[in-house]
Amino acid sequence: MATELESSVESLDHPVDNAPVRSLAHRGLTIEGYSRAAVQTYWRVPELKIGFDLGAQPWSFMTTPNWFVSHSHLDHIAALPVLIARRRMLKMEPPRIYLPEEAMEGVQMLLRAMQRLDRGRMAADLIPVRAGDEIELSRELVVKAFPTKHTIPSLGFLVWERRRKLKPEYHDLTGDQIRDLRLSGVEVSAEIRIPKVAYLGDSAPAGLDVLPEVYRAEILIMEITFVAPNERPALIHKYGHTHLDDIVARADRFENEVIIASHFSTRLHPDQIQRTIDRRLPDSLRGRLKVWL
Repeated sequence: MATELESSVESLDHPVDNAPVRSLAHRGLTIEGYSRAAVQTYWRVPELKIGFDLGAQPWSFMTTPNWFVSHSHLDHIAALPVLIARRRMLKMEPPRIYLPEEAMEGVQMLLRAMQRLDRGRMAADLIPVRAGDEIELSRELVVKAFPTKHTIPSLGFLVWERRRKLKPEYHDLTGDQIRDLRLSGVEVSAEIRIPKVAYLGDSAPAGLDVLPEVYRAEILIMEITFVAPNERPALIHKYGHTHLDDIVARADRFENEVIIASHFSTRLHPDQIQRTIDRRLPDSLRGRLKVWL
């Protein structure tokens, strides 16, 4: 349940527009955010109370308590002190920030420096994460960190929805029989997981390929930094990014219902990016891949 303060922040008659936000609703989830290479990257799923990266901090995003930082480049983390300061100002609980363990010391130093400059306490729950870690946010939600390939240590995140399902061998039993088995200590149900949202951050294609469920998540948020035909994939991959050619080559792997493509290079005009993708995108991805510029 949203608090009265959170509701007032998110539903102002005069919304505070300090950073662009695009929005898409799918199967009861809303993806909000924006990303442009070397500018700013920030996303959130308000229904799940989670966000990804903090390159900027739209005013309404401050109500989101859990943030997963993919890596510590400025366009992905610069607004971390802003989030913390705003929540303190509005007397909200300190946010929980999950970030690559390699970034912990630097982020702690950053917050200490900002505390001296701002003269306000920088209170946040910083949680170091390694590839392979699973974070239980609730009984229904688990976030798995997976390795991505960038120029500095980086992670992607997969949000699983957990459900309990009756084991097949008990399908023919009555409700009373199932109840009696449960009371006797028999585990009659098994956990199933549904990949809901995958977030890639900045990564060469190796980050896509490392975890098969990334291709099966209902919603995939990923970068396609480069699209021009004269750009060299080998160099792009060396610097930890993805080219449109990489997506075309993997078109048959994407089972995602929605793919949000973002983080496009500022070297090209948005119209040129859109035209290039429209011309080259395989039919199997049309309608599913959304270009956010």
